[in-house]
Amino acid sequence: MERSLDAARRWYAENLRIAAPVVHNEAVVEAFAQVPRERFCGEAPWRVYPRRLKAAPVAVPEPQPAALYHDVLVVIDEACGINIGQPSLWAYIFDQLRIAPGHHILQVGAGTGYYTAILADIVGPDGQVEGIELEGSLAERAREALQPWPWASMRQGNGVEGDGPPVDVIVVCAGATHPARGWLERLAPGGRLMVPLTTAASWGFLLVAERISGGFKAASLGPCGYVHCEGARRPDEAERLQTALTSLDGRPAPVRSLHLGKPAPGTAGVWLEGEDYWLSTEPPAISGT
Repeated sequence: MERSLDAARRWYAENLRIAAPVVHNEAVVEAFAQVPRERFCGEAPWRVYPRRLKAAPVAVPEPQPAALYHDVLVVIDEACGINIGQPSLWAYIFDQLRIAPGHHILQVGAGTGYYTAILADIVGPDGQVEGIELEGSLAERAREALQPWPWASMRQGNGVEGDGPPVDVIVVCAGATHPARGWLERLAPGGRLMVPLTTAASWGFLLVAERISGGFKAASLGPCGYVHCEGARRPDEAERLQTALTSLDGRPAPVRSLHLGKPAPGTAGVWLEGEDYWLSTEPPAISGT
């Protein structure tokens, strides 16, 4: 059975290499091949969401862990919309974030800890992963499941304040209407934040912001749908985001930089303006040039 599980994980990881795709970081593929997903899924029988959008969850035909090694979401709490998210999406995100051994990572909305363990495997024992989960029972499950990765911690909270030492990467696993100031302030120089910006209907795009000298580079990693991030939602900003996305008519969000505060009147390139930040279609100014 152990050999068959090893084979199932390897097949799964190699499939994600293409489905994501993973093009920058081989450690992402290896992490998916090593971390036992069943450790974070609760007791069988499991239910999963098939790839078809709006499809109802279906039961895994056989209560064997190998059945979990497909590119599907695993139901944790259907009523609350909580699941272990789609592996190919997270493999793509982790690859794009260029996570490296020794990095310190903050993960907000860690759920039962599966992707916390994936991150821990990527950064290795010289790194650190700080997971935060709002739901206390999920945080407790994650703490127990993460015991083989002592450099990964888990605590209960919403994670929006961003208290703590600087980190190299912040990964937010729930939909916000804005990048919380605490997250941006906690990024080390060169650090990267990935946060889903989502409307009231839970759909939006994946924003990546990188701290550079004098500001933040920014880009979209594509469309997404997430449950709401408690403490990082403003109704008026959700409406502004909806208007901005509707104007694109399906085109990618044309984001190139993130700025704090308010844009000056007449500023070129303002695509989305929030209460205390704005996104621009123009690249960031580089200090000293």
